[in-house]
Amino acid sequence: MKRRLCLVLALCGSAFPISALAHDPGLSSVHLTVSEDTINAVAIFNARDLGPNDGANYTAIAPELLRVGIGGKPLLVSVSKIERDQNDNITFRLTFARSGSGPLEISSGILDRLPFGHREFLSVNSAAGAKIAERLLSMRENQFTVRLPDRSAPAVATSFVDFFLLGVRHILTGYDHLLFLFGLLIVSRNVRSAALLITCFTIAHSLTLALSTFGIVSLQSRFIEPAIAASIVYVGIENLTRENCLQWRWVLTFAFGLIHGLGFASVLREMGVAKTGAVVPLFAFNLGVEAGQLSIAAIVLPIVWQLRQRPTFLRFGVPACSIIVAFAGAYWLIERTILS
Repeated sequence: MKRRLCLVLALCGSAFPISALAHDPGLSSVHLTVSEDTINAVAIFNARDLGPNDGANYTAIAPELLRVGIGGKPLLVSVSKIERDQNDNITFRLTFARSGSGPLEISSGILDRLPFGHREFLSVNSAAGAKIAERLLSMRENQFTVRLPDRSAPAVATSFVDFFLLGVRHILTGYDHLLFLFGLLIVSRNVRSAALLITCFTIAHSLTLALSTFGIVSLQSRFIEPAIAASIVYVGIENLTRENCLQWRWVLTFAFGLIHGLGFASVLREMGVAKTGAVVPLFAFNLGVEAGQLSIAAIVLPIVWQLRQRPTFLRFGVPACSIIVAFAGAYWLIERTILS
C-alpha cells in the first residue's frame, strides 16, 4: 500500500512540473493591410521571446521578421517604426512596396530562431478593413499563400478550427490553470460536485474572457498572473485546513474563474482579435479551452474517485497532493512578483 501511495504522489508531482512555463512557449502576431501600392505590416512580439536585445539589435532583425512576395517575386521592405510598451511588447511597423500580380506569399523569417513551440498569428486585411484571411504559423507550417480577392468579391476567412485548436493547446500547456483545476477536483466526491465546480469555473472565465477581449474590462498581466498563482495557493491550503470546503467551493471557484478568464484573454488581445471582429474567434477559442479542460477532467476524475475509496489515500494522498498544489502556486507567485 505504501509503495502504491508513493507512486501516486510521484505521478501527481511529475504531472505538474513547477519549473514549466505557465502559458504557451510564445505567441506573436502580424497584421497585414493590403492597399493598391503598399502592404503595411504590424508585427508584435514580447521582448522575452526575442531574447536579450537593445534598440540597435531590434533595428537589425526588423527587416528579417517577415517575407512577403507576389507571384513568386519578393517585395522590398522598409522599417517604418519600432516601439516598446510598458508590458515589454515590441511593435514593428513594416512597409512592403507592392508590385506584380498573383497570389500573396507570406512566411516568417524569425520563427526558427524563437523558442520551440512559438506560434505566430497572421491576419490579412484590405485597406477598407475587410478581413481576407487568417492563419497560425509555426516553425513546421511557415508558408501561407493568399489569393487576393477582386474588389467586388467578399472577404473570406476560415479561422474557426485554428482558434479552436489554439484554445485546446492553451489550456493543455497552461500548467497553472490545470493545477488550479486539479486542486479543485482532488476533493470532489461525486459527479454532481465536480460538474458544479467545472460549470462555475467555465461560466466565470468565459465571462471575463469576452469582456477583456473586447476591452470592456482591462487589467495588466503583472496583476493577473500573480493573482492566478495566489488562487492556486489558496485552493491548496483550503484543501488542508477546511474539512467542509466543498460547501462554498463553488463560490470560490466562480470568483477565481473570473481571474483565470483574464489570463486566457491575453492570447486574443495580443492577436488584436477585437479589432477584426472577435465573435467567431472568441467563441472558437473558448470552445477549445472547454474541450481541453473537459478532456483533462475526464481523465483525472475517474482516477481520483477510484483512489478516494481507499482510506489511506484520503488520509495521506489528498493532503500530499494539496501540499504540492500550494507549493507550486507559491513558486509561481514568487516568480511573478519578487523575481519578475
